[in-house]
Order: sequence, then structure tokens, then C-alpha cells
Amino acid sequence: MNNNQKDRFQTAWKQITRFFKNEKTQKNARVTYQVIWNLTLILIIVGVLGFSFAGGVGAGYFAALVKDEPVRSKEDLKKDIYNYEETSEVYFADDVYLGKLKSDLEREEVSIDKISEYLKNAVIATEDEYFYEHDGVVPKAILRAIYQEFTNASVQSGGSTLTQQLIKNQILTNEVSFDRKAKEILLALRVEKFFEKEEILETYLNVSTLGRNSSGRNIAGVESAAEGIFGVEAKDLTLPQSAFIAGLPQSPFGYTPYTQQGKLKDNQEPGLNRMKTVLKRMYSNGYITKEEYDKASAYDITKDFIGKKALPSEKYPWLTTEIEKRSIEILSVSLAKEDGYEEKDLKDKDLKAQYVALADRNLRQNGYQIHTTVNKKIYDKMQEVTKNYPNFGYDKTAQVIDPDTKEMKTVSQPVEAGAILIENKTGKIISFVGGRDFKQSQTNHATGSLRSNGSTMKPLLVYGPGIELGKISPGSVTANVPITIPGNPAWSPGNYGGGSFTGVSTAREALKNSYNIPAALFYKKIINLSPASYLEKMGFSTVTKEDYSNLSMSLGAMKNGVTVEENVNAFGTFANSGEFIDAYMIDKIVAKDGKVIYEHKVKPVDVFSPQAAYLTLDMMRDVVNSGTAASVRNRLAFSSDWAGKTGTSQNYWDAWFVATNPNVSFGTWLGYDTPKSLKGTYNGLEYNKRNMYYWADLINAAYKVDPKLIDPDKRFEMPGGIVSRSFCGVSGLLPSSACQKAGLVKSDLFIAKYAPSKADNSFIDGQYVSVGSKRYAALPQTPGEFTSGGFMLNPDSFADIGLQYVNDPGSVIPGGEKSGNVVGAKAKLNDNGKVPDPLSITISNDKITWGLHPEGDVVGYRVYKDGKKVASINAGESLVYKVSSGGSYYVTAVDIVGKESAPSQRVESGAKKTSSKEDSTKNKDDREKDKIADKIADKKPNSKEENGTSDKEKDKDTNKDKDKVIDKDIDKEQNQDKENTDKEDTETDKDKDTVNDKDKDTDKAEEEEE
Repeated sequence: MNNNQKDRFQTAWKQITRFFKNEKTQKNARVTYQVIWNLTLILIIVGVLGFSFAGGVGAGYFAALVKDEPVRSKEDLKKDIYNYEETSEVYFADDVYLGKLKSDLEREEVSIDKISEYLKNAVIATEDEYFYEHDGVVPKAILRAIYQEFTNASVQSGGSTLTQQLIKNQILTNEVSFDRKAKEILLALRVEKFFEKEEILETYLNVSTLGRNSSGRNIAGVESAAEGIFGVEAKDLTLPQSAFIAGLPQSPFGYTPYTQQGKLKDNQEPGLNRMKTVLKRMYSNGYITKEEYDKASAYDITKDFIGKKALPSEKYPWLTTEIEKRSIEILSVSLAKEDGYEEKDLKDKDLKAQYVALADRNLRQNGYQIHTTVNKKIYDKMQEVTKNYPNFGYDKTAQVIDPDTKEMKTVSQPVEAGAILIENKTGKIISFVGGRDFKQSQTNHATGSLRSNGSTMKPLLVYGPGIELGKISPGSVTANVPITIPGNPAWSPGNYGGGSFTGVSTAREALKNSYNIPAALFYKKIINLSPASYLEKMGFSTVTKEDYSNLSMSLGAMKNGVTVEENVNAFGTFANSGEFIDAYMIDKIVAKDGKVIYEHKVKPVDVFSPQAAYLTLDMMRDVVNSGTAASVRNRLAFSSDWAGKTGTSQNYWDAWFVATNPNVSFGTWLGYDTPKSLKGTYNGLEYNKRNMYYWADLINAAYKVDPKLIDPDKRFEMPGGIVSRSFCGVSGLLPSSACQKAGLVKSDLFIAKYAPSKADNSFIDGQYVSVGSKRYAALPQTPGEFTSGGFMLNPDSFADIGLQYVNDPGSVIPGGEKSGNVVGAKAKLNDNGKVPDPLSITISNDKITWGLHPEGDVVGYRVYKDGKKVASINAGESLVYKVSSGGSYYVTAVDIVGKESAPSQRVESGAKKTSSKEDSTKNKDDREKDKIADKIADKKPNSKEENGTSDKEKDKDTNKDKDKVIDKDIDKEQNQDKENTDKEDTETDKDKDTVNDKDKDTDKAEEEEE
């Protein structure tokens, strides 16, 4: 610096110094300083006050937003957070897993220790990298939410922590608003205060929505995702699999590999790209190494996707539907009781509907374990048999209403099937067949279809109750001929095919052969004692007041019908010594916390005494051994003590067979959904055999799975209080000497206190005439040459066996050796009031023949030779006369009161006279006849017999006059017919102990009329 510059600087400094030293300057400076300082203080104070005011406003605003949110305790929060839907699981018997019930969202809970570490790390790295550091919220997220709210930003973000997402999913809604965000923040802070991080993470992993599984069902929770996408448990997930699942929450249905139909999507790129993003974040956050990252990124995850998996409702449609229905019923009652109602209160339809809806929701959301009684192996085998059985019958067309258009349309309907297997002592439903094709018909024909049960009703409603009431025993007798029971209208039941009339029948014979008429008459005897009440005791839920007074109920004609389950279940009553055990399928229901909320308890109902139950069983044994179900025996792969009953409903609409043994009861039904006749052969089998063969195939399949259950070693044991007694076969009373002489004594079992104690008085001595195969009581005017001595049924006994309802009393005791010389005393022919018309006869090879006279009161015929009577032939014999010598012959007809017709045309015979030897033999025979005639004349002075021949001698072929004997050809033919008849009679009357021939295959059936 030069001297000039230095001088100038010094001069300037002196001037500045003088300025600040100047008193005026100093005064102004002091004022300025005070102003600036005060302004600074003011600004600081205003700033502080402004910040405080802004914070207060913010805090007030936050408080206003959450003012309606209650302060939740730890228990309240725990209840809310852990309250997520979980799908109920179903089990076969013995804890064999069946599957999950159908629900809107499938979820299975899993504990944190059973989840792959890869998956836990993947979720944290992707959804909340500061999860283990924050206290439930991230400040920057709060500031961002405030800024977005106040600026009304077009994009508003949600909660960024797992805790906040958990709160949103479990307690709040998905609404995007500051109001919800404020509550979310508050609750997240409280959750973090009360719960450990592992608890929060476990809950999040169980509630997250994760798209669809391979069945097309919506899923939530990592266990359902692991099983539904990769077919493994959550603990076994690999790194790529874990990364794929961890990426799903951002867009569950965008990234899921499956469609709603359970098929793999064509384009898997979105999910694969998301998986790689998750892997990258795991690597960035240090959860995996570079090597693991590269390997997982290159892995083809698509090969791990499992194929379409059938839902339980698809594989077991009838079973799962039935389980759901029964579970909902059980839960509805349980829930109603919790609210103070009683089961009877649920008869109110509105109240019932309310609790059914609540039970349905709980079933699909509460994660119950439902344990059933159904044996998986037996059930599967029965479905297989049904699928492959070849003999159901023809499809038929039917008119039905289209559910969519409500218009009538023509469809083809197959023969449907229903079957059920029930354990007697417990009531467990072991297996059932709901139908042939669920897609064709969703009706469960075992549990939900009401049909007439035909003759299977007889032991349940007629014979069982009748024996219990002491009104019927196996040896009880009634008529088995056409009858008419008065009423409005009158009722005339018929037997199968309009025949099978035996005159009289015991209860045992009637049940064995399924005769309808005896069942109707037996039921008539007890209907005033309300036998229908026994059905209600045995679980029939559809009995009406009308059924109590309906006589045709005895043949299965219920107003509403019965299910296969109820029908078969009732038969188990006899096997249980008279106790009814209600069938059930749901064994127990367990809540997800392990608490048993329902467990079935057996509640026996006393229906029959052990004695009545056994006698009914013993009668039904005959049905299987030698009656209408005999054909089933050769089809069985095992031998068991079966007792059962066949059944056919009106118009052949339904075919049944139900049988029970000491362990199980099993029954099958065949029919069309729109009732149509099953009658007619298919593959060479009539409808009844088609059903019984189906029954046999099903029970054989069950036997192969569990022989001890299906074929017990024991037999039905006879209880005390049962005796064996002989009785008269036309009255059921103790046999009289007359009954013994008539050969009609039988024996059977009786309850001791109801055994017959009164002697039979059904017979009186009398005379009868024969017309064809029928017998009628002779009148005083009837010519003795046409009468036979025998036994007459006492009119006093008619009411006991139902003869007052018989259309033709003469048909009660038909001809034939097995009936002896017995005829109903009321079986009389009425004189038609006119002389019989002349006959027309023919002669050929020295044999005169003619036909049965068309007038019903003709009882015999007289043969004349050259004007002299040479023979009397009653109307029950062969209408043939063998000419022994030449001459002129004619025949007349004689009616019940002795009026004789004019002669027939005359015929000439050129037969040679007999030789001396023949004459000698003839004379000898004549002398023997004369002796007998003399004896009879002493007893019967008014006899009009010709040549002294007695009635009894006429009945014996060995003592007939040779001139009345039919030639050898006729004799041979008649003898053959007689042998065949005798053989049939013998087969019919075999004692029950000798009819157990296993090779006998009886093809009988019955027709029940409504």
C-alpha cells in the first residue's frame, strides 16, 4: 500500500469512528437494536406458539377421528384378531380324513413353528422390512397419509406394516380414508403393546387372502396355499415356493396360477415376475445368499403346480351333502339351546330358519372337525358296485318341469337305487348308496326319498305289533282267498298275480310267501289298537293321522311314504331284542380349540318284548331260507343268520329287500324318480331278482372289507318265555281229534302266555259235495250218491279266521289230499230253481265223456245203459265212463237238490261181453260192494245209492267198479298230474326245519295294492 492509499484509509476510519462516537448516532443505534431484538423475540414466540397451535390442532383432529373407537383390552383384541374364518373338516369313521366342506373361502390354521423359515422371511422382506424394529407404525407412512389427506391426493396409500394390514383385515374395513387410517394406527400401536411379534406374524400368515387352489376354490392362509397350490404342508415349502406364495397378497387373483375351474392359467408371467421380485428383496435384505437367489430365480416353479384336485363334494357328493345337512341340523338345535330355547320350539318355521342359517354360517367359518360313522372302504366299494351293476333295468321317459323355464319337458330317467347299512347295537350308518349318478339326480335315495315300502311294512306294522299285542302268533290262521272288507269304499286286496290262494294260511306261511290277504285280515284284527304307533316308536317321521285308520297301510300304502334309512333302521329293532336304536351319521363335532361341542349318545326306545321280536325274526328267516327272498342265498359269498322281507309297491313302482342279522341291517330299493312300473325282465331277470341280486352284490362287497362286522359268528338267540305248541291248521287252536283225523295238525312257536289253551271246535261231522276242485256242504235234499262224509268247519269259528269277509266260502278249503275231507259249513251251493239242461256226450274207444255242466248247482251225473242206471259220478271226479259191454247209453245231470236233467243223446257201444274169468272177478267185487252197502244202509236208510256202492268206496280208486275205471292212458295222465300236485303240496308243507336247502332258488314275488 502507498502513502496516498494509507492516508485515505486512515481518514475514512477517523470519520467512521467519529460517527459511532457521535452522541446522536449512538442514540439511534440503541433504538434500532431494541427494535430488531424485539422483532426477533416476537418471531420466535410466534413460531413457537404457531407450532404448538398446529400440533394441538393435529392432535385434536386425530382425537376426533378415533373418538368412536373403543379402548380395546388385550382380550378384546385377541378375540378380534384371531376371529377368522376357517373351513370345517370332515372325517370318515376311525379318523380317516375325507376333506373340507364347501365354503366361500378355504382356510386352514397353522402355528408359526410349522411354517417354513423361507416363507416367513419372504413375507417380511416383501411386506414389512422393518417389522422387527417398529412399534406397529412407520412415521413416514403417517406423514405420507396426513399429506395425502390434506392435499386430497389422487393416490392414497394404505398401511405399510404387517400389523396395520392385520388390523385392516381383521377389525376394520378396506376403506381408504384418514378416519380408518387413524383407527388403524391407534389399534396397531395397542396390538404391538400386547402381543409378541411372532404372534402377530402367525396371525397375518393365517388370514392373508392368497388366490385360488387347484380345485378353483378361494383360499386364505399359507397352509391352504401350500396344500392347494403345491400339494405340500407350509413347513415343507422350498425357497421358490415360499417366494411365490409371499408375492400373492399384493394381487391374489392376478398372481394365482389357477382359474375358477381349477385349471392352470395359460399366462403365468404375472405370478412368476412377482416371485422374482420377492426373491430380489429377500436377497437385498440379507435373507438369502447370491447363490440361493440365482438358483431360485432360475427355478421353473410351474412344474410344482399340482393338477386339478377333485373337491370332496365332487368325489363324494351324496356323502358331503348329507354330512352338511345333518351337521347343520345338530348345530341349529345346539345354538337354539344356548339361547334358551328347547328343541320343540324349533317347530316354529321362522325360528327354525333363523337357527339353520346361523348354523350353516358357523359350519363354514368356524373350522369344526366333523367325525362321521361312515366306513370309507365299504362306502367306496358300494359306490363301485353300483357303478358297475348291470341289471338295474331299462331307462324310461318321463314328463318333468324344467327348473329354469318352468315348462314341461320329456326326459329319460334310469332306474334309481338306494341302499343303507346300519349297525344294530349302535345305530351307526356304516355306508349307503344315494343313487347312481349325482349329475343325473341329486336326490339322496337312501335318506331323502319318500316311497311306499310295500310288503316290507308287514313285519313292522302287522306281525310285530300283532305278536306283541297277543293277537297274532306265527301259527295264527286266517283266510287266504278273495275277500271284500266293507267300508267306504269297500276294499278287496289281492295277492301277487291275482292268485296264490291257499284257502287258509298261517301267519308264518303268509309272511314267508308275502300273501297280502292274510296280512290285511290280521291287520283288521288289530287296527283299533293303533299299531301305527309302533312305526313312530321306530323312527318313522312321516306317519299321519290318516295312516292310523288306513287298512291298506298293512301293505305299505302310507300317505307320504318312508325313506330307505327309516325302513332299514326299523328292522334293526327286531335284531336288538325289541329296542329301537335311531340311526346316525355324525359321531361328534369338535371346535378348532379341541372342545367337543357335540357327541352322539345312543337312546334306546322300547318297542317290542324280546319274545315278540324273536318270533317276528324267526318268521322272517323263512322269507330268506325258502320264501320270496330265497334266490338271494345262492348269491352270497358267506352264510349268516339273515331274517328279512321283500316288498313291491302298487303298480310295481318300488322294489325292496330289507334284511337283518345279529350285527347289521341292510336294505335296498329300486325305482324310478317319476314312479313307473319295474315289471318285466331285463337281462333275463324280473324286477324282484334284479333288486335282490343288487342287495347281494353290495353286502358281499362290504363283507370283503369287514367280514367280522357283516358276518357275525353268533345267531339270533331265542329268549325265555317262548314255547312250541301243536295247533289246528284251520283255527290256530289246540288240535281236536277231528282236526287230527283231518290231517291238519301243525306246530309252531308261541309266546308262552299267548300259547293256545282252548281246544279247537272248528269241525263238525257232515257231508259235502265236490264240484271241480271245490267242496260245498251237502243239503238235506242232496242225493247221497253224490255226497262224501267228512268234516265241516263250524260256523262259530268263521269270525276268528276272517271268513265273514270271504267272497266264496267254498274256496276256503280247496280240494286235495293236504286238506283232508274238510269243507266250510257256509260253503253252500244255491239251487237255481230249474231242472238242469240235458248234457251232450261223446263216445270213442268205448269211453263216454262229457264236460262240466255249465249250471253251477249240478253236483253229479248218472250213467244209464239200456234205460238202467249203471253208475253215479260226482262233479268232482273225472267226467269219463268206460263202457264194459255193448248197449245204448245216455247220461243225466243232477243238481244240489236232486233234480235230474232229461237224458243226453244216446250213444251205442259194440263192446264185447266180459269173459267168465272177468265175470267172476266182477261178481266178487260186486259181492264186496254189497256187503259195504248193507252196512251203510243200516246207518243211512234213506241212501239212494245204486248197486250198494258206498260214498267212501267211491273215493277209493282201488275199490271202484271196473266198469267205471278210466283206461290206462287216462289213468297214467291223471296219476302223473296227481304226482305233480302231490310234489308241489309236499314242497309247500315242508316243516320249517327242513326247508333250509341252500340250493333252493325260489322265484316268488308279491304285489301290494293301495
